[in-house]
Amino acid sequence: MELNNKLLLDHIESAKSGQQTSFSYLLDYFWNTVYQFQLQRTGSDFEAEEITIKSFSKAFDKIETFNPQYTFKSWLLAISKNTHIDEIRKQKNKLQSATEAQENQMANTVMDGAPTPEDLLITKQNLAELLLHIKNLKPRYKEIIQLRYFQEMSYKEIAMELEEPMNNVKVKLLRAKKLLLQSIRDTKN
Repeated sequence: MELNNKLLLDHIESAKSGQQTSFSYLLDYFWNTVYQFQLQRTGSDFEAEEITIKSFSKAFDKIETFNPQYTFKSWLLAISKNTHIDEIRKQKNKLQSATEAQENQMANTVMDGAPTPEDLLITKQNLAELLLHIKNLKPRYKEIIQLRYFQEMSYKEIAMELEEPMNNVKVKLLRAKKLLLQSIRDTKN
């Protein structure tokens, strides 16, 4: 049985109704579990992180299908395992056929709503200090923060710019904000 099962189920139900803070909670709570699972499977930090992002994207897109009779962790790891298998198949198909069609864009499932606590803290930071924290992020996270907050692009515009599904963009942005917030908090302590 998972820790704080009631709280977890409450967040799952809130996520089903589109609550951004619940998506953020679930991402934060299960990120290391899924990432470590993929790191063992792939042996590559970059691949593990990309597959983890895609796994959360798929899970958030299909969260309404989650059955609380099972554990959320098991459901999420099954999605992650299948995502990895899909990635292996795609790589094989790309080698066999260079003219494979691009993936269809995922439906917009996470609302682009009110600022989250991370958003509020980020905007309160001194710009110079904030830029130093952003500079220390991995390039893929730095880029998505810059597109969202400095170029003020919508999720859809970022997805088109990066040629990625919108849910991947949303998960990457959630992760980037968490890492940025952690960096800010670490320097304050």
